[in-house]
Amino acid sequence: MDLLQQCAQWFENGEHQKIVDAIEALPAEERTPELDSELARAYNNVAEATDRKLFRKAVSLLKRHEAYFEGDHRWNFRLGYAYYYLDQEGRALHHFREALAALPGDEDTQNFIDDCERRISLPRFAENFRERTASVWKRFAAEEAELRRIMDEDTEHVRGDELIEKCGDILREAIENQAFELGFNGEKYELILTPEGSIEVLLEDCYFQRHVPAEVAAHWNILVGRQRMSGLALDAGEGPIRGEDVQVWLEAGKGERFGVALYCEKLLPLLEEDEGRVWWLLTTLTDQLLGELVNMRYIRSFDVLKAPAEGKSCLLSELPEELERRGAKLDITPEEVIAEHYTFYSLDPSEDPNADYRLDTISGASLCPTLVSEYLQEEDSMVDALQADGAVAGFFIYPLSGFRGENRSEEILALRDRAKARMETPEGAECCSFIGGATGLFNGYLDFIAWDFDATVRRMRTFFEAEGLPWLAARVFRRDARPLSIYDKESRED
Repeated sequence: MDLLQQCAQWFENGEHQKIVDAIEALPAEERTPELDSELARAYNNVAEATDRKLFRKAVSLLKRHEAYFEGDHRWNFRLGYAYYYLDQEGRALHHFREALAALPGDEDTQNFIDDCERRISLPRFAENFRERTASVWKRFAAEEAELRRIMDEDTEHVRGDELIEKCGDILREAIENQAFELGFNGEKYELILTPEGSIEVLLEDCYFQRHVPAEVAAHWNILVGRQRMSGLALDAGEGPIRGEDVQVWLEAGKGERFGVALYCEKLLPLLEEDEGRVWWLLTTLTDQLLGELVNMRYIRSFDVLKAPAEGKSCLLSELPEELERRGAKLDITPEEVIAEHYTFYSLDPSEDPNADYRLDTISGASLCPTLVSEYLQEEDSMVDALQADGAVAGFFIYPLSGFRGENRSEEILALRDRAKARMETPEGAECCSFIGGATGLFNGYLDFIAWDFDATVRRMRTFFEAEGLPWLAARVFRRDARPLSIYDKESRED
């Protein structure tokens, strides 16, 4: 009997831990995709419903073999199952549908699909982002002394991987893909949360930072955004690349944002061999020399050139001073980046009153335009990423039929401003962040990321009822999610 057959027997006997022990004991070179899939199933079966660590291990194992198991029922079912118990029903639904396509009529798969379709409309979490933030800081406070001890003892800087693993294991309980750096400034230890250019992660990081407990703050500076570093060099394989090796051309844009085009003669051979590596080197070097927040605030586009451009240029090492000369603020805060990040847009509205919500949009403003564009294109990547962290990206829907007269537009915007203010009070900011809104032919839309979805709904229901709106609904930024009726005074069914 080979190991796969033995695993099948253990599975039938409910001896899932034996599967885990046997496969984990194998040398890496003896682990086949089939054995990894069996191990992932065993993790799924051993795990308690709230054991996110084991379910994440199952996901990681299965994702390694995505191409190998393309179209496979069991692989898709096992991955969907792990996502389901990670409260990531959007991702789970995709894989359960793939599993059903591979094995039509399978009752277990169909039951999961039905439940996922309900849950994507009304997200539920074992712990939402608000609760996860509190849990992670509690754990960090309990374990931070060990992190400090390792950093103090690691005078040869050989324990970096161990530090990153220990700290990352803590942080990912709140933010699934949180990038970060650790350091010591001579007085205090530093944990630097890096949003990697994502405004959505920046919002998460700012919320997380605001809740640092006093016992942690006594020893640590919790910073958001990779800090500016001068004199940095990156290894390009044939030698270091510094800011002095790179020319930059700036193109001014709207809102004091600039397009940058970079040329580096030293990287031309590598550009022919590995263009992606060159882009990574130059974007990383730019990010480090400017600081991540300055980059997010002032750089709107990035290009790598194969030949020098015309016109005046500066060295990449001189770019911070050049931006400052043009009015940029180099000591910008995360809150200032957020305040200046809104995108204003207009659409060709559908005049069909029965069209899907938001398709009647005339104009809007969004801090997170990716959420709006993905919703319109029936994509869910960003919503799924936020849901993985226990956060809900959505919008409230309210009727505009009661707004009439020559001041109609001003009154609609004034209502949105009052709703925004309601969200941005200290109590409101605990449960959600305002990220924009839109005006349609028939409805208004108020966009949010909820750190605590239930508390957000309760708070905004009170607001809209007090404003005299006849009904209110909410919807996750998913086209396949159903709208949720919050109240309806016209039908009296709330």
